[in-house]
Amino acid sequence: MFDRVTSVRMPVAAQDVMLASFVAAMQVQGVLQIAARSEVVSRPLSDFGNLGTVLLIVSGLVLAVRRRWPVPVLLATGAASAAYYALDFPDGPGGLALMVALYTVTAYGDGRRSLAVAGAAIAVLATAWLVAAQGIEPASAIGWVFFRIGISGMSATLGESVRSRRVIAAEAVERAEAAERTREEEARARVDAERLRIAREVHDTVAHAIAVINVQAGVTAHLLDKRPERVRETLEAIKHASSAALQEMRTILGVLRDPADGREPHPGLGQIGDLTARAREAGLDVRLDASPPPYQLPSAVDSTAYRVVQESITNVIRHVGPTQVTISLAYGLDELEVQVVDEGSQRAPRGAVVTLAGEQGSGRGILGMRERCQLLGGDVTARPRAGGGFEVVARLPHAPVGSAL
Repeated sequence: MFDRVTSVRMPVAAQDVMLASFVAAMQVQGVLQIAARSEVVSRPLSDFGNLGTVLLIVSGLVLAVRRRWPVPVLLATGAASAAYYALDFPDGPGGLALMVALYTVTAYGDGRRSLAVAGAAIAVLATAWLVAAQGIEPASAIGWVFFRIGISGMSATLGESVRSRRVIAAEAVERAEAAERTREEEARARVDAERLRIAREVHDTVAHAIAVINVQAGVTAHLLDKRPERVRETLEAIKHASSAALQEMRTILGVLRDPADGREPHPGLGQIGDLTARAREAGLDVRLDASPPPYQLPSAVDSTAYRVVQESITNVIRHVGPTQVTISLAYGLDELEVQVVDEGSQRAPRGAVVTLAGEQGSGRGILGMRERCQLLGGDVTARPRAGGGFEVVARLPHAPVGSAL
C-alpha cells in the first residue's frame, strides 16, 4: 500500500530567486556567445568597468521581487535595457529579464491598468531602441530592434491571457460555491416545509381523534349508571377513533423512518364517508351535500379539502357539541369550494355559541386551515352566521396562483 502522496512545492519567493539567477546567467552567457560569433563590431561588455555585464546581471536579479513590486521591477529592467542598448553593447538575449517583467505586470495586475502600464513601457522602450539603432551597421541588424518590440508585446499579451484565465477560474469556483450554498438553502427550506406539513398533519389527526374520544368518554361517564347497555357502543366508538388516529399517525411518521417504506396516500375526499361516520358516532347530525367529482382533483387540493372538513368538524365537536352540520362541495371549472355549516348549540343560547366559535381564526385549527389554503393560492373564511351557528368556506384553486410552468 502506498501512503498518501503529498506534492512538494517550492515557496514562491524561492522560485523567483531561482528564476532571477537563471535569467541573469542566461543573459550574460548568451550575449557573450553571440558576440563571439558575430561579425558586427559592438562595445565589449567589459567597457566602462564591466558596465554591460553589471546591467545584464542587475536586470536579471531584480526579478527576485517581481511579484511583490511588479511595476518597479518593470521600470528597473526597462531602464537597464535602454541604457544597455544606448551604450551600444552587444545584442542578444539581454532583454530576457524585461520580457519576464512585462509578463509579470500583466499576469498579476488588475487588467486594464496593468495593460496600460505595459503598453506605455513598450512604447517608451521601442522609441529608445529605435533611436539607439540609428546608423547601425549592417542595416540588417535593425531586425533585432523589431524583434525585441514584438517579443515585448507578446510577453504582455501572454501575461494578460494567464490573468484572464485565472479570473475566469476564480469566478467559476465562486459560482459553484454560490450554487452549492443555494442548494443547501433550498434543501433547508424543503426540510422546513416538510416539517411544517407533518406538524399540520399530526395536529389535524390528533385534534380530531382527541375531540371525538373526549365526547365519547363524556357520554360513557354519563351513561355508565343510567344506561349501562349503551356503554359498549361508546367504548367501541372510542376504540374506532383511536385506532384510526394511530393508523394515520403511523402513515405520517412512517415516512420519516424509512423513505423506501410503503406509503399510503394522504387522506382525501374519497375518505370523507369514514370521517362523517365518526362524526355521527360523536353525536353530530351530519348531512353531506356532495356529488362525485366530475374530474380528477390535484392531490394537494384533495388532501387540503379533506383537512378543512376534518378540522371544521373537530371544532364543532369541541366547542358546540351535538348539532346539525352540513358539508357542501362545489366543483367549479378552476376551483373547489368547501363549505361546512353548523346550526349552533342546541343546549346553549345562540349568543354563547357565537362567542365560542367566533374566534375569527385565533385558534390553531382555523390558522392551520388558512395556512394550508394559502399555500395553494386559496383562502378560508370562518365566521359566525347571522341566525346562529358558524360556517367555514374554503376556496381551493386547482393550480396555485402565479405558478410557472
